[in-house]
Amino acid sequence: MNAFSRRGACPALSAPMQTGDGLLVRLNPVAGGPSSGGLSPKLLIALAESSSRHGNGIMEVTARGSLQIRGLTTESAALLAAEVDALGIAVRTGVPVETGPLAGIDPHEIADPRPMAERIRVAVEEAGLATRLGPKVSVIVDGGGQLTLDGVTADVRLKAVGVSAGTLWAISVAGDRQSEKRLATAGEGAARDIAVAALRMVAEKGPDAHTRDLSERQLASLAGWHSTAPPSEGGASRKPIGLFSLAGDIFTFGIGLPYGSMPADKIISLAQKALALGTSEIRLAPGRALLFLGQPAEANQSLQDTAATLGFVTSPTDPRTRIAACPGAPACASGRIATRDIAEAIATENADILDFMLHVSGCAKGCAHPGPAALTIVGGENGAGLVVNATAKALPAGYRPGYDAARGFSRVAATIRGARYQGETAAACLTRLGTAAIAEMYQQE
Repeated sequence: MNAFSRRGACPALSAPMQTGDGLLVRLNPVAGGPSSGGLSPKLLIALAESSSRHGNGIMEVTARGSLQIRGLTTESAALLAAEVDALGIAVRTGVPVETGPLAGIDPHEIADPRPMAERIRVAVEEAGLATRLGPKVSVIVDGGGQLTLDGVTADVRLKAVGVSAGTLWAISVAGDRQSEKRLATAGEGAARDIAVAALRMVAEKGPDAHTRDLSERQLASLAGWHSTAPPSEGGASRKPIGLFSLAGDIFTFGIGLPYGSMPADKIISLAQKALALGTSEIRLAPGRALLFLGQPAEANQSLQDTAATLGFVTSPTDPRTRIAACPGAPACASGRIATRDIAEAIATENADILDFMLHVSGCAKGCAHPGPAALTIVGGENGAGLVVNATAKALPAGYRPGYDAARGFSRVAATIRGARYQGETAAACLTRLGTAAIAEMYQQE
């Protein structure tokens, strides 16, 4: 544990990454079964206690469903790794081949994605690609169902699609479900071969390459492999918050971490309650949430009440699910604004117009939401800048003091309320108003 990972790499236990608030490690537990990301309540409690001893007491669940521990030093990161090992928590290694948090137990799945994911892992190892691919190259195998991985970006994505003759896999590259490039729809064997061939092409381009770097000729060659006409796919997936039915009368309850972050002591309190209620497993879910499994159905309301009291997100309509916010100042040395305070004020005062993604970023790195957002409040030398329909790295259209950013957003919200047509979404109204008008309202005293 003596080497720091470079920014942009995956900060695993063996290679923590330097951030503005110390070292960061990311864990992908696989204790509950192949790729489930499951932990028993006792293991989660022990892990949170270790986080408090060795980090800054803040734990995170990322948009991809990974667990992050922040505020470590070189020495404490080594101690944390030793304790994780002593707890027997198996963590994912090698090229990430991810499946959904309900993989194999969701009766609404078109297909169980775990066997396909395992075939791809084996093929990647046999092809010698694990050491040749960059640390952020990833594969998603999505069986469909209630909690899809449509919002998670990947280099290669396989998604099950239903046909009368059996299951086919839609294969795409370079993005989430909205931005990806579709390649082909194929049966199990061909789909696996196409996925591995795409990764081999990436490896040949070097350790910093991704499928977005493949040429049109390479993409065309991949698309030509045993492709069939793509069938229609299922509808949009739900947020991982609330009650989800599994087989029979079994349910799982999803609880979100506000902005993906919670103090370890609150996670301990929630896990202790879950343990008392009979929860057998807690799974990490993409979308910054925890899924509680095994407790009797009548215990879910008590679990929800405890989570709400502790400040967790217990409803998919909670406005905090539409705000991405990094730790910001003072937690992160790179943060120029108090992101979480700003986000909380906006969520409390303007929940009625938050039907779009708002990103509150402490600096231009945009760690909490690397992609574009409808509106981004970003800290900088000139205060809190407002970026419209772009990433935190873009030039802000207007500024106001960092301590006053929430009031600036309230000015924008008031304009939306006054200008919105009947039936028009706030997001559509923003687009119609245009950048100049939005910036003017944001800066208005």
